[in-house]
Amino acid sequence: MKILHLTLKKKWFDLIASGEKKIEYREDKPHWQKRLFKNNELAQFDEVHFRNGYGKKSPFMRVQFVGIMITHASLCNPEHGEELKPDTRYYLIMLGDVLEVQR
Repeated sequence: MKILHLTLKKKWFDLIASGEKKIEYREDKPHWQKRLFKNNELAQFDEVHFRNGYGKKSPFMRVQFVGIMITHASLCNPEHGEELKPDTRYYLIMLGDVLEVQR
């Protein structure tokens, strides 16, 4: 099973856990290019595992992975992205069903 591991602030963790937020944004930077591309193609994952913090006992959530898109900040929902920068490209990690939440 291919898993994408991401860390979130509490606000975004709670919105995804409630099912209200279905897209996670990551700025197009070399770090994310390495993690989201395999052999010059967008990677495919089975699930996204989110943590609210870095500790082993931090809240944890498993979410179905739907896909990845690339777009500009102007097309992103500003209510669901922290300080989106204008004229910047973002990876949109599309989320499906919340499979498990551990608080």
